[in-house]
Amino acid sequence: MDDSKFDVCVIGSGPGGFGAVMRAFDFGKRVALVEGGNMGGAGVMHGAMTSKTLWELSKDYAVASAVDRGYRAGALTVDYEMVRDTVIQAAKEKQYQMLSQIETFTPPRWKGPGSITLKKGWASFIDDRSVEIAKPDGSKEILKADFFVIAAGSMPRNFPGIEVDHQRVLDSDDILSLKKFPKRILIIGAGVIGCEYATIFSNFHQTKVHLLDRQARILPNEDVDISEFVNTNLTARGVEVHHNAIMRKITSHPDFLEAVVDYEDGRTMVLEVDAALVAVGRGPNLGRLGLANVGIKINSKGGLDTDSDCRVKGNIFAVGDVTQHSALYNVAEMEGRYAVKAMYLRNKHPLRYSNMSTIMFFNPEVAAVGLNEQTCRANHIPYRVSYYSNALLNRAIAMRRTDGFVKIIISDDGQDRILGMRAAGPQASNTIMVIAHLMDQDKGVEDIMKSIHPHPSITEGIQECLRLLANKSIYKPQVFPNAMRIRSWKPE
Repeated sequence: MDDSKFDVCVIGSGPGGFGAVMRAFDFGKRVALVEGGNMGGAGVMHGAMTSKTLWELSKDYAVASAVDRGYRAGALTVDYEMVRDTVIQAAKEKQYQMLSQIETFTPPRWKGPGSITLKKGWASFIDDRSVEIAKPDGSKEILKADFFVIAAGSMPRNFPGIEVDHQRVLDSDDILSLKKFPKRILIIGAGVIGCEYATIFSNFHQTKVHLLDRQARILPNEDVDISEFVNTNLTARGVEVHHNAIMRKITSHPDFLEAVVDYEDGRTMVLEVDAALVAVGRGPNLGRLGLANVGIKINSKGGLDTDSDCRVKGNIFAVGDVTQHSALYNVAEMEGRYAVKAMYLRNKHPLRYSNMSTIMFFNPEVAAVGLNEQTCRANHIPYRVSYYSNALLNRAIAMRRTDGFVKIIISDDGQDRILGMRAAGPQASNTIMVIAHLMDQDKGVEDIMKSIHPHPSITEGIQECLRLLANKSIYKPQVFPNAMRIRSWKPE
């Protein structure tokens, strides 16, 4: 068989790319996967896998070092190099799972329908039927395919005026290059990435964390209650949050960094730190692809415009971070699978982004699905919302983890459709799927309330939050006004 001609060529092995590869394989297609960097893309080596492994380890350390539960660990120490090695081991474990699957289905070893061929290198379009692959050894190869999927992922965004040297001034891809815990770190950016790393370093109790927030509150895309909840917990763990602050410059000295921070009220503060982390988001990684050769333009936001089938143009599709729909692992994977189904007219349902759940790895964790209040208001959607604190949940009380809540938003149009949910606290990542699944089924409050949750469980918070909306809750807001409440909003 011609090793240079394939049915589908996928550029990038992250969640979107790998999802596309495996769906094309399911359809019995000959698939080429082109990857010039780490197998699994940023999602494995510089994203979800490594950062969440680091978070899990930091959470374990925070629990072990706690002194308010009747036990105390003696002589507790932590070594960053050993922590880093554990994180890298987790990432490689996933990489080798992916490689094992690819090698199993590589021709001529695989005799069944379809095949997967891994090409190491960086792809650049020659025309809409071929790409040139620049290999690591400097050689080049031409590859032809009927369809292409661009799944090139993203890279850390730069901060104007701040040069990342990858040694002491870092971006989110550099965390594993640290040799030890910095005594003091400045994190520039208070979005999800910045707050997650602030959580991780504060959990280990080895680093004084400064978190720079250019707005009045962290996590500006979430409602105020989520922002305040996360801010309060970060502050309680020693993180110093600098609101309405902009980084002016960082000066490198032999033994420290000197950061000049300007505040909106006219003040300026000079901070001495040992490391700085630029965490202002990620941008599409499109520089090597030769898109001009196939008449594809990058949009004003730096990404690619796609239609409802993830198609950019003709036989070329794009998925994941390059589309800028949402920089989530599960979104990229969903789009990769969907794009291949669209190629071969196998799609039965349109893509639905509104019900994609996400987890924010703070201490405690936060999970979200659907709309929040500020989005409802921006779109003039009348709603009702109920809030139920973990302080009233038997399971949370038993866990001694009552910091957290469930918030459910429903339409105020007589149909009581679930518009969105936010969960904060232990097991929030599991709790969110209860509502996400039911939202996919277009279920209303009355349908959902038919289910009885096990006891004691964290998901009982959902049950009581819904009962509160129906004025049927067991505990009453008149008695616990700070732990449960309900309100409504309509456009003026």
